Amino acid sequence: MKFQTMGLIVKEQNIGEQDKLVHALTATNGIIKAFVRGAKNIKNQKCAATSLLTYSRLTVYKGRESYIIGDAIPERIFSKLRGDVLKTCLAQYFCELAITICPREQNSEEFLKLILNSLYLLSENKRSAQLIKPSLEMRLASLAGYMPDLRMCRVCGEYLCDNMLFLPKSGTIECADCHRENGDMKILLNRSSLTALRHTVYADDNKLFSFALPESDLDVLNEASENYLKYMFEKDFSTLNFYKTIS
Repeated sequence: MKFQTMGLIVKEQNIGEQDKLVHALTATNGIIKAFVRGAKNIKNQKCAATSLLTYSRLTVYKGRESYIIGDAIPERIFSKLRGDVLKTCLAQYFCELAITICPREQNSEEFLKLILNSLYLLSENKRSAQLIKPSLEMRLASLAGYMPDLRMCRVCGEYLCDNMLFLPKSGTIECADCHRENGDMKILLNRSSLTALRHTVYADDNKLFSFALPESDLDVLNEASENYLKYMFEKDFSTLNFYKTIS
C-alpha cells in the first residue's frame, strides 16, 4: 500500500553504508518506523528530508512488517536548533516523548501540530525552554488519554487556595489541610503555579503557550510535569536526564 503524508523525523539510525532506519511522527499514521534507501548519500534529496528534526512530505510504502519511504521532500528543517547544544538536547527529548506517547496506526495530526509548534517556539526564541517543556509534556499526556484531574481538591472540593499539593502518581491535587502523608511524592503549588499547571491541561490549543511565570514557579511547574510523565508512562527519559545535566 502506498500513501503520502506529512511527517517529522524524530529518530534516525544508519543501516549499512547507504541506508537509514527512521522513526517519523506522521499526520495520518502516527509514529512509523521506516527504511530509507540511499538516504546517506548527500546528493540524494532524501538525505536532508529524512534527517532528525526535519518536517517533510513523505511517500510511504507499507508492507506486511515494515514501512519504506520512497520519496521525501523537506518542508522545514529546524536548523537553528542544531546550532545550540541545549536546544538540540531539549528537542531530542521532545522526540523521545513523541516516540513514547504518540499513537501508532492512527491519525495523529494533533500530536504532530503540538510537537511542531513546540519546536518552532524553541527554535525562534518565542518562548523560554522552561515554559515550552512543561506545556508540551502535560498536553501530550492529555492528548494520549492521561489527562490529570486538576479541577479541585480531591478530598474537600476546594478550587484554589494558597497551598495545594500535586500528586504525580495519581494526577490529582489536594489542599494542604486535607493531605495525609502516605509516602507518595507530592509537589507544593502556590496559586500561580497551580493556575499554570491547569492551563497546560485545559487551555485552548491556540493559547497553550500564552502565559508567564516567575522562574521559581516555572521550576515547580517543570518538576510537576516531569514527574507526572515519569509515573504515567513508567519511564525514565534518558534524553531528559542528559538535558538536565548540561542545563
